[in-house]
Amino acid sequence: MKEGQRLWTRDELILAINLYCKMEFGKMSAGNPKIKELAALIGRSPSSVVFKLGNFGSLDPTLKARGVGGLPNIGKLDKEIWNEFNNDWSSRLIESEKLLAKYKNTTIEKLNELDLFDFNKEGLTKERLVKTRVNQNIFRTIIMANYNYKCCITGIANPELLIASHIMPWSDDEKNRLNPMNGIALNALHDKAFDAHLITISADDYTIQVSNIFKKKENSLSIKQNFLAFEGKQIYLPDKFLPNKEFLKKHNQMLKN
Repeated sequence: MKEGQRLWTRDELILAINLYCKMEFGKMSAGNPKIKELAALIGRSPSSVVFKLGNFGSLDPTLKARGVGGLPNIGKLDKEIWNEFNNDWSSRLIESEKLLAKYKNTTIEKLNELDLFDFNKEGLTKERLVKTRVNQNIFRTIIMANYNYKCCITGIANPELLIASHIMPWSDDEKNRLNPMNGIALNALHDKAFDAHLITISADDYTIQVSNIFKKKENSLSIKQNFLAFEGKQIYLPDKFLPNKEFLKKHNQMLKN
């Protein structure tokens, strides 16, 4: 370490990995407002934050698979934090969001722009609702950033039409609810078809597979244009956090015939 530099603290690294998850990889530059904001929050330079995000990139298996090496000089604590998140994304991301709210002198509800007025109407405890809404908001932010706000099947780039889809359903796997590798960005139509197991994404090569139910309706123009036209084509792959192949295998097995 150079003279005058100070070691990154655990809290600072947690905030950095939180940002790494929620930012488009191609926009991690010192001039990015989000980088500047975190730098000011923890008393570091924007370039220092960029370098640390690059360190985390070195640990991201998706970047390694793409031949992108990230930045060197990874610290022991960097690896520890990465492994903690990688072993339990759901709880660690929530904790990182609470820490971010603390640094910003706000609440996790306000940080995620939740309307607490609506909570009283749903008949569930405030704590449970807040946790659910925060989870959903964080997951969407991460998945949209990973896929550059584009549907991974059609390339549609209108955020208001896109859904952060879970590969393993929200209700089935609590530990992986916020796992960035358990999500894909889909438009609403393909999200419904994916959720209903009428389409899937091959765990072997990330190509789109279509149910025989749709193939039997090949004379339907809408089925042909919206589904059959995409069969066998590879999805638009994310810059980081590739879809988990084990999750995809389970989804592949449920494709309807």
